[in-house]
Amino acid sequence: MEVDEGVPMNSTMPRFVVKKWNAMATWRWDVDVEICAICRNKTYNVCIECQASEEEIEPEQCNVVTGACQHVYHYHCISRWLRERNVCPLDNKKWDYLQYGR
Repeated sequence: MEVDEGVPMNSTMPRFVVKKWNAMATWRWDVDVEICAICRNKTYNVCIECQASEEEIEPEQCNVVTGACQHVYHYHCISRWLRERNVCPLDNKKWDYLQYGR
């Protein structure tokens, strides 16, 4: 490593110059639970109904819903569940949609 002793410490020249920067970013859904309690798949993946479909389904097409109780499910999973019971599968409270979509 080369050190230039000729530059005073209070100089306006930068101490170092960034010549190359390889940035990497990650993201995730801002949810406490990442797994649909009905199909047991991660909510950012497609549900089992979409997996079984003969069409190729992108994860963006398999929407996620949040209930008033803050529990998160795939839309297809909770829709099928609500045909039989109108309560959240996890806490047995009346189901109300809070948010639909990714």
